[in-house]
Amino acid sequence: MLVWDHGSTLQACRCPLCRRRITLLIPTDDSLRQRHDPAVGDILQKVESYNRIFGGPTTANGFFQRIQDLPFLLRRLVRELVDPRRSLPLVIRARVYIAMILSAAYIFSPIDIIPEAVLGIVGLLDDLLIALMCFLHVAALYRAVLYNRHGGA
Repeated sequence: MLVWDHGSTLQACRCPLCRRRITLLIPTDDSLRQRHDPAVGDILQKVESYNRIFGGPTTANGFFQRIQDLPFLLRRLVRELVDPRRSLPLVIRARVYIAMILSAAYIFSPIDIIPEAVLGIVGLLDDLLIALMCFLHVAALYRAVLYNRHGGA
């Protein structure tokens, strides 16, 4: 929040370490538990304000931004799916499972758009593309959940 306070409030701030644009701030579970503390509550309100301005679905449209966010979002999604204390909406959970099952079925099925038997290693391209599309779709679903959970409309 200090980086955003000292920079321009009209554009998303950049990470001081890697210089990537920060498009979504996600508070830790500890800070959410301490929401009743006035100082923590003030910071959480600023986080929600930042997310409303810069975290919407239109801010992460760039392909490279989505690829960069992919490891963080997938790691966090797996943690949320495994942890029984966290609640992911049933519709989102079902969409994640359906996307993963359908992409796994395509990857492991002998029917391909580009057959491996004919083209060898080049035939794996369609499988990699399907896996990437599935991961990007699942990450976009989870990002929308996080956006709605932490300041979205």
